[in-house]
Amino acid sequence: MDVAHRAMVETEIARLVEKRSSRETDPDERDEVWKASVAVYNARRREDNRLAWCEYHRGQAERHRTTLERLIADHEAQAEKYELGPE
Repeated sequence: MDVAHRAMVETEIARLVEKRSSRETDPDERDEVWKASVAVYNARRREDNRLAWCEYHRGQAERHRTTLERLIADHEAQAEKYELGPE
């Protein structure tokens, strides 16, 4: 690596470091940014949970429907058997 290129890279790194350090936010602003970030995260999490619970309850309803239909059919068959009396 030649000296001129190395000096140019070091100058660019120093410029980037200076630019970064001059962007420092004050603690109040940083706190507000953090609160906004947390609010977005919590909203996304609540929405994901809402959708998951919706899916769970729809699945449970279908599973209960299947089970109850089988139970109803069984009880109807038993009732028919008793309606006919002893054979």
